[in-house]
Order: sequence, then structure tokens, then C-alpha cells
Amino acid sequence: MAQFHCRWKKLVICLLLLFIYACVMLRIKMTNTSFWGKPSQVKALWNHLQLVSERRYNPILRPNISKLRFDSESLLWEGYSEYTDLENGKSNFDAQPQLMKDFVSHMQQRDFPILIQPDGICGAGAKNKKKRPLLLMAIKSSELNFRNRHAIRQTWGRAGWVAGHSRNRSRGEEIGGYVRRVFLLGRESPEELGVDVLELLQAESKLYGDILQWDFKDTFFNLTLKDVLFWKWFSHVCGPITFVLKGDDDVFVNTMNLITYLQDQLQKPQTHKTLKDFIVGHVNSMKLPIRESNSKYFIPDSFYTGFYPSYASGGGVVYSGLLTRRLHVMAKRVHLFPIDDVYMGMCMVRLNTSPINHPAFITVGLHENEKEPCFYHRILLVHKRSPREMVNLWAYMKKTQTECRDVPLKETGQG
Repeated sequence: MAQFHCRWKKLVICLLLLFIYACVMLRIKMTNTSFWGKPSQVKALWNHLQLVSERRYNPILRPNISKLRFDSESLLWEGYSEYTDLENGKSNFDAQPQLMKDFVSHMQQRDFPILIQPDGICGAGAKNKKKRPLLLMAIKSSELNFRNRHAIRQTWGRAGWVAGHSRNRSRGEEIGGYVRRVFLLGRESPEELGVDVLELLQAESKLYGDILQWDFKDTFFNLTLKDVLFWKWFSHVCGPITFVLKGDDDVFVNTMNLITYLQDQLQKPQTHKTLKDFIVGHVNSMKLPIRESNSKYFIPDSFYTGFYPSYASGGGVVYSGLLTRRLHVMAKRVHLFPIDDVYMGMCMVRLNTSPINHPAFITVGLHENEKEPCFYHRILLVHKRSPREMVNLWAYMKKTQTECRDVPLKETGQG
């Protein structure tokens, strides 16, 4: 009887291991993180290019990989000529929307000169800070969005020392951190705008010291370039900043809550180990590309096939300074993708980590409890808000600060 029981136990264990193995392999296949087929058999452009790169830098296929240096130019161009020899080649994109055709035509280019940048520092901030900066706010903007930038500077995006909440802390303990700010811009076409606003931006930069602009066309599909170029700039220019908030210029941030939340993360055990992978926001999982050509998120199957990896919504996300530098290195091995938050998810997969979902990041649609008096005291970030709404919300939060002082941060399962 004992032998019979032992056999059944071994059988159950084997079946369990087989089930786990099947789930892992299915997950790998569905998230499209493995590229083991022959390049000539892969018809989608991005998948083909990434497959060639994966095979080149795979430590199993290339045991001497540690002796190779990442060469972004050779990496980006490797396999591109092979794809043009495939059936239909780049002609697959002749009938696609202009944004898609433009992206494909220059997706290998990622070196663009800086037109405007802060003078020798990592964005605007306090001059006489006593501690290392806790947070850099890196906000994606565009040349004509003057009102958005002005509203952010006057409300939630103020640089310098920012106080957090002292609730649940020892009496007299000061909670806060130094904050820096930078706006990330591309270039609008003066011919299309009918005016060249570069001089106005230079004056704005001189006044506030928070403009970082590159000389590439500022389009929706080029938002990924802002990420890649920002990671490079941060790695070369910024010192030991602990966290980065990357968001659009139409988000509203509860800065006091965010500062408190980040300080709480630093109090957790093994922080020095966890920070290298730290990224938090509204996480999307198991998403398929949108195939409707009238959507701005449209991705044709001739460009990409498979599920997207898990990614934090690009409207607003927070990650560590350590991860920012790791993303800069990893981006040299991952081909550009037209949707910026998906691209970050692809880089995260290659770093063998994933984002943390937090319900206090509200980046999609309206929330059912938004009319509650203390709703904005319970969130970290919400998307989208106009400049007027930012100013009104900031004033409202100041007005209701006393009555909403003790409300908890929104957590999973709460309204």
C-alpha cells in the first residue's frame, strides 16, 4: 500500500511539473519574448529584426557574448537588409497610414542632436539642496503646449523641496524630498505650423531651465524616441536621482502622496536590491495589437505579430534611477516600436522584470468615485486633465486638505 501511495505521489508531482512547464512555454509564446525560428520564416518586420538581434546576442548560441560590446549601429542594421529580400519586403507598408510608413522609413535612426537643454544640470530644481534629489519629473510635451507646461509648473510639478504627508509617522518627523523637473520635446514642422517657435522655447528655457528638446519630428509614433533619448541623457547628465516620474503633460499628480509613497519604498527591506527593477503604474497585461486602421494605436500584422508584454501605461509611470540606466543599455538591443509604453515593456522583458500595478495610478477613462470629496487625496496620478482642470484641482486639494488629511491611499479592491 505504501508503494502504491508513493507511486501516485510521484505521478502527481510529475503531472504538476508538466503543467507548470506547459504554462511557462505558453506564456513565453504568447508574450512573444522568444525568437528561436529562422529569420527567413518571420514575415512581420519588427519580429524579424528582433529575431536577428536575439540570435546574435544570445549567450547560448554565442558563448563568447561577454566579449562583445553592444554596437547600436550594427545591431540596428543587422537583419534589415534580409527583410527587404523577403516576399513583398517593405512594400507591405505602401498601403498603410502615413504615420506607419514614416516610422518604418526611419525606425533604425535614433541619434538626434539636442537643440535645447538645461544648463549643466538635470532639469530645474533647488540650488542649495541638502540631500540627493528624490525624484525627477520627466514630462513629455510638445512645442505648442505652453499652457500645459505653465499649469504644471504652478501646481503639481513644482521643483525644489516638496513636503509629503506626515500621517502615520512619528510626531515631528519631516517627510519630503527634493524634486527636479524637465520637459521632453521633439520638433514641430515650421512649415506646417506657419511659425517657428524655437526662439520662444529658448526664452522659456532661459526663464525656467527645464526644457530638453531634440531635433526630430514630434509625432505620436516618435514618443518612443523621447524615452530612448531621455534614458541616454539621464545616464550621461543626471547624478544619483532615486526615482523618475515619466508622464504626459496632461496628467495630474498628487505630489504629496507620491513623495510619501516613494519614501515608504525606501524604508522597505532590501531596498538596494529591489530598486534596480522598480517600476510602478497602471499595468496592462496580455494585450493584443489594435488592428483597426483608424485608431492612433494601429499596428499592422505586417509589422508585429503576437501579444504585447506586460507594460505600464505611458500616461504616467514611476521607475527608479537605477532602472533608467539599465533601460538605456538594454534599449541598444531592442528595436524601436511605435508605441512608447509597449516598447518599455519589451525592454523590461529583456531585463527579466515586470512593472508593479497600483490602483492609485488612473490612466484610462473616468473613475466611478471621482465625484467623492476626497477622491484626489487618495490617488497618485490621473490622466487626462486640461491646464484649467489642473489649476482648479490643485486649488480644491488645498481647500480640502484638512478634512481629507487622514484618507488612505487607494489600494487594490477599494472604490
